[in-house]
Amino acid sequence: MFGPIAETITTPRLVLEPLAVHHADEMAPVLDDPRLHRYIGGEPLTVEELRARYAHLVAGPAPFHQEGWLNWVVRRRRDGQAVGYVQATVAPARPGYTVAPPADGSTVTPSDARNAASVAWVIGMPYQGFGFATEAARALVGWLRAHGAAEIVASIHPDNAASRAVAARLGLRPTAETDDDEIVWRLPYGVSPRG
Repeated sequence: MFGPIAETITTPRLVLEPLAVHHADEMAPVLDDPRLHRYIGGEPLTVEELRARYAHLVAGPAPFHQEGWLNWVVRRRRDGQAVGYVQATVAPARPGYTVAPPADGSTVTPSDARNAASVAWVIGMPYQGFGFATEAARALVGWLRAHGAAEIVASIHPDNAASRAVAARLGLRPTAETDDDEIVWRLPYGVSPRG
């Protein structure tokens, strides 16, 4: 596997628990509202379909893909209720470089190797509006930064006002880049997520 291995992350109100196949039983009802899939695509999965998907995610990509899949179930701390999930795909970042001024010979120096993470958050319909997405995504981005991800991006459908608001609260900014029909939001290099 490429990149860090998911571990439990806690916040004042939430626990982000590394995904396991058995989570499908409790997550299927959390994700079963068709409105939730308006911007993330697809439709609600049955428990069996979700188990198969989680088995695939837990297994991760083939080693030659040079990326890692990290997934967490988001739980409320007070009662352990699953409320959604966060995820990150970690891969090598595009190489960067610096160029010395002409007076110093215009030497091109490659940057150190670094990782990039593409993040996403999904909170079930009954649990939206309580700040769980922002709190979970902030914890995820902080964890990724602490584990070597220098570049953080999120692809967000332009009509998804709630996810745009979460991204903005974290300090991500929309770019001119697109990923299918979604706008790529980027956390500026070296900037920590807003607290």
